[in-house]
Amino acid sequence: MIKPWPLISSTPKGDFRIFSIRSDLKQSPRTGRNHDFFVIETFNWVNVIAVTPDDKLVMVEQYRHGTNTVELELPGGVMEAGETSPVAAGVRELHEETGFRGGHARLLGQMLPNPAIMNNHCYTVVVEDCTLRSDTAFDMGEDLNTKLVPFADVPQLVQAGHIRHSIIVAALYHYDLHRRTQGK
Repeated sequence: MIKPWPLISSTPKGDFRIFSIRSDLKQSPRTGRNHDFFVIETFNWVNVIAVTPDDKLVMVEQYRHGTNTVELELPGGVMEAGETSPVAAGVRELHEETGFRGGHARLLGQMLPNPAIMNNHCYTVVVEDCTLRSDTAFDMGEDLNTKLVPFADVPQLVQAGHIRHSIIVAALYHYDLHRRTQGK
């Protein structure tokens, strides 16, 4: 049976505004030997499945610096300091990034983005009956273009590589599972 590895010590290695890195010295419960592991500490994230009355998803195109590419994604972002509700954070991000609002917002699922090296969670929130209600309010480092995408087109967009952000693909899978259990 797999057991947790006891923590011997933890040492901060760097703070980089949106994440920090620490080094954890842990002991293998199987061998008793100590090993050093690096952990990225970062904020929890939220992605929003925003659905219009005509079954389109509110999506955004944005430039991603890590890959130097423009990606088609769901609205979302980091939960701000003090935010404890993924649903409230998702509703806020949806409105800021797209100007859309809707009803019956709820948590659809949660994931661990990369539990091998990261300590955060990523939540998937669904908001139904979304309509455009106001202008956007981008963060200083954002430049987004809103797209309405028929849900029926999502599998082909993923397969063709037009949607390829792994956490977005996983969130869309959560939504697809939800729809299947609801008989849609």
